Amino acid sequence: MVLNRRTLLGAAPLVGLLPQRRSLAQSANGLIRLGALTDMSGTYRDVEGPTGTACVQQAVAEIMAETPGLQVEIVSADHQNRPDVASAIVREWFDRGAVDALVQVGNTAVALAANTVAREKDKVHLNTGALSSVLTGAQCSPNLVHGPLDTWSMGHATATAVTKAGGDTWFFVTADYAFGHALQEDASQFVRAAGGRVLGAVRHPFPGTTDFASFLLQAQSSRAKVIALAHSGGDLINCMKQTQEFGLTRRGTKIAGLGTLITDVVAMGLPLAQGLLMTESFYWDLNDRTRGFYARVKGRLERPTILPNSLHAGAYAATLHYLKTVRAMGVAEAKASGQRTVAAMKGTPTDDDAFGKGMIREDGQMIAPVHLFQVKTQEESRGAGDLLKLVETVPADRAFRPLADGGCPMIRG
Repeated sequence: MVLNRRTLLGAAPLVGLLPQRRSLAQSANGLIRLGALTDMSGTYRDVEGPTGTACVQQAVAEIMAETPGLQVEIVSADHQNRPDVASAIVREWFDRGAVDALVQVGNTAVALAANTVAREKDKVHLNTGALSSVLTGAQCSPNLVHGPLDTWSMGHATATAVTKAGGDTWFFVTADYAFGHALQEDASQFVRAAGGRVLGAVRHPFPGTTDFASFLLQAQSSRAKVIALAHSGGDLINCMKQTQEFGLTRRGTKIAGLGTLITDVVAMGLPLAQGLLMTESFYWDLNDRTRGFYARVKGRLERPTILPNSLHAGAYAATLHYLKTVRAMGVAEAKASGQRTVAAMKGTPTDDDAFGKGMIREDGQMIAPVHLFQVKTQEESRGAGDLLKLVETVPADRAFRPLADGGCPMIRG
């Protein structure tokens, strides 16, 4: 049963659907209710949005097929990329909607707002949509699971490779909010570690920037060999188009799309995206298991041409592991405490077709290998969907920030 935001927030009509007009909370005692909070209409719609929710649905369908006695429902809402809207929805879900766990929750500012409420209400927060490494750093929570990528892992793979390939001077064009700041900060440390220099940075408003000309002119005037784009989704696509209009790559400037995901590559097309280095922890054509997952979820997607990215696959994997944990604990015990449920998730290895075998670390980070890809040229591509070639795989134990370096208050010593 999938409820939209209007149905969920309109409590009276929803209660009226239940037998004997019981309260929604009373009726939910024997089931798990997931709240898929995402961007359904804005900058990150394609990056996360409905495709991520479809992947949540796939995980639920698989678990319910294996465990007929387990009842799971999904409710969904559009946070509009506004932390205040997200907080209001989440409080309504927890207080009146009997929601047990949040999933997706893209946009770091939104994620931080939701994180506060989830911890306050002792609910589970499966954050697979926001990328800032602060979520497992200073803002870590015993109620939070985060992954499968973050700004540290993306910056580590891409910035290191580009710098070592000769791109040793950088200028950042950065989205002016928590995600952009974290991506710039994390990538900068790897530029310097690889022997490069950061010459400067400029920040653009988020959301709502469509014209990046003035920001790109500042980047160009720095004479940096690499212009790093520290944003994602619609911002990245629009900015990439304008780098082409300015002829930056024809003049020898390298473009590092630090937040690039395969959904962005599809939107840009190979003529614009070819040659870009990018970091993903999931690619549909990586191996037999990833191809199997894509084949199963494809029928749930809005269009057959959609290729799930790491965030979409992460929503599947996190939901699957959560529901396996609920099954092992028992519904009543899992519903009683989000902290205890997350602790149980950390105590059990992860294993799914999107990422293979992995784990959830003490700070809440989902751990699995991370892959550096290069976007294929038009000549290299064999057809629709054949977009990436594997450059390097970073093993799981080196793909994420060392546990001791993150500043998570839950980590002692």
